[in-house]
Amino acid sequence: MGKGAKQPGGPEPDRGSLVTPSAEFPPLGSEERAALSRIGERWQVACRPDQLPVDPALGRNRPGPAPSRFGRLTPIDMFTVEEPGELQAGATAQEPGSRTARVLSRLRQTLFGPPLASTAVVYERMRKLVALPILSSDLLSSVAYGPEAMLTVLVLAGSSALGLSLPLAAVLVVLMIAVGLSYRQTIPAYPHGAGSYFVAGDNLGTTAGLTAAAGLMLDYVLTVAVSIAAGVSAITSALPRLAPATVLFGVLVIAVLLAGNLRGVRTAGNIFVLPTYAFVAAILTLLLVGYARAAGRGFAPVPPPPVPTTEGLGLLLVLRAFSSGAVSMTGIEAVSNAIPAFRPTEWRNARTTLGWMVTMLVVLFAGLIGLIHLNGLVPRPNQTILSQLGRVTFPTGPWYAILQATTALILLLAANTAFNDFPRLLFFMARNGHAPRRFLHLGDRLSFNNGLVALALAATLIFVTFGGQTQSLIPLYAVGVFLAFTLSQAGMVVHWRRHRDRGWRRRLLINAVGATLSGVVLVIAAFSKFAEGAWVVVIAVPLLVLLARWIHRHYAKLNHALALHTPSPPGPASGGAPRGPGGSAEGEELPQEVRHLVVVPVARLNRASLRALAYAASLGQPTLAVHIAPEDAEADRFREQWRAWGDHLRLETIVSPYRAVIGPLAHYLEALHTARPELTLTVIVPEVVLRHRWHRFLHSRADHRLRAALGSLPGVVVTSVPVHVAD
Repeated sequence: MGKGAKQPGGPEPDRGSLVTPSAEFPPLGSEERAALSRIGERWQVACRPDQLPVDPALGRNRPGPAPSRFGRLTPIDMFTVEEPGELQAGATAQEPGSRTARVLSRLRQTLFGPPLASTAVVYERMRKLVALPILSSDLLSSVAYGPEAMLTVLVLAGSSALGLSLPLAAVLVVLMIAVGLSYRQTIPAYPHGAGSYFVAGDNLGTTAGLTAAAGLMLDYVLTVAVSIAAGVSAITSALPRLAPATVLFGVLVIAVLLAGNLRGVRTAGNIFVLPTYAFVAAILTLLLVGYARAAGRGFAPVPPPPVPTTEGLGLLLVLRAFSSGAVSMTGIEAVSNAIPAFRPTEWRNARTTLGWMVTMLVVLFAGLIGLIHLNGLVPRPNQTILSQLGRVTFPTGPWYAILQATTALILLLAANTAFNDFPRLLFFMARNGHAPRRFLHLGDRLSFNNGLVALALAATLIFVTFGGQTQSLIPLYAVGVFLAFTLSQAGMVVHWRRHRDRGWRRRLLINAVGATLSGVVLVIAAFSKFAEGAWVVVIAVPLLVLLARWIHRHYAKLNHALALHTPSPPGPASGGAPRGPGGSAEGEELPQEVRHLVVVPVARLNRASLRALAYAASLGQPTLAVHIAPEDAEADRFREQWRAWGDHLRLETIVSPYRAVIGPLAHYLEALHTARPELTLTVIVPEVVLRHRWHRFLHSRADHRLRAALGSLPGVVVTSVPVHVAD
């Protein structure tokens, strides 16, 4: 097996094959660990870490928990002690507090299943017989619309041009085999998945990797839209009365696919196994019966019906037909992108599965093209060519209905390949900082919920925009996928030249052939279908690359700002305590460096404000109370009440003649921060906590508005002291 490649701009390759919840928490590098040790050596704390007023193990030796005022058990019963210094949260620890939230949580578990522990990620992987239908549904189902897409272009030149379908199909079969062999070599060389993204990025540079990823993302979105459109078309071919509901039906199918995948990989696999195998069996039966009938007449082809010529037969038309037929290969890269989803040994099982997929694709595609030619069929606007072939082959009996049912089902479920690979690609991109980090998160069922939802929304938008019409979506389809094919195989050529393992020349030649043929199809598709809609993909790919780079720059700046560094030695400023970068309080990393000023906004003297003042004074830091008054008379009255209280803390009164509260207070605190940027301003806000949500409409919620206004100020910490109201 080839060595795992270093990921572009990301972590080390030994983490490449791991898809775990821990990806959200990357470890510290060696330099940061060293800086952390040096920072720790200079920490000065008032008490030892083990001097706590409460048992952090939640008092496991105490009597059992008693019901709380909210009618629930205390959290002690929700945790178990695994080892000294470590608690493990049980299943009940994630139960929400309110009754409404608990009902919604149970409803969610009913729809998507109970939560899975992080350790179950290993058992959620797929065996080959399950992975084959999940990952091949897109590839195999494309034979239901790929041949028709090619013939739809050829028939523009009249019935006589349909004879070119055989040589074009032969070239496409060669292309399928070449690309399939190329990806079989990619799998053991890059066993961490997301093949085109990693391969192109590792060997051709980050931009090439992001370009391949952009092509794949567009391909996955279009896979969902095209598959659903073709599936609905198969249904309306058999039941024309359902045609007006095409868009609505397609959107509902996308929602069902999303729900199925949110239940987890294994559950989704169990859902999609039978339809894929049933479709393959139906097509093989169609081929056997169809060729048996053709053999009875000596394989003499039936002349196609005369079709008027609308476009002259030329090189451009032939190239357009070829690129349209090439959509039958979409999904061939799915296995290389999902290697970590296989059971061990992952790369070996993935390579075997890919071999099965390519073999089945060649047999089905070549068989259908030959049978369509022998029966003299031409595309019709109101019936798919596969439906026509089924009616000719099975004139009586239930077999036509079975063929259409399995075809519609596999086409509708073929989008599941994209639901499996798109979130995984975003996971790898997010781990390298090229996509939002929210795509690293694994949901309750160990599925990439955020990626699944993003794919469903994007595919729904495309599907609705194009009215669920397959032929309108096909021109957008080939460019993205063959862009990824080309960059991946070109990257493998560079890979073999670099590593020069045993047999590298033969492997290089195979990948070079795959890259050349894929590049030819890419150029043909981009130019021949540019005006038909391919321009959308041509423009979208660089925009996605620029977006990924912008995201990476943001995370790079964030990581640099938050990276640990060795504290500077004490200086003469601020009493010998070292200051943070630029004299800012946010640069402090040692307790003895922090200089406090506690500020308590007080609207009126009641139990909530007095509790906040008591909490502030108990911290033992300089404390300032601030009152915003709408006029001088009210300011005088408040100062009189303050003196009656005892004038225990310094009070600053601000008169706001325009009756604004949040603005003047925020600007005042900003002025304090500007005057002494090394101070940490801790703003303690009294907060009344209400039991019922509808009570919130009866209050101004000034504490939340103040928190929002102060959130952008550097060196300001906003905290609240709650006072709970029972009713």
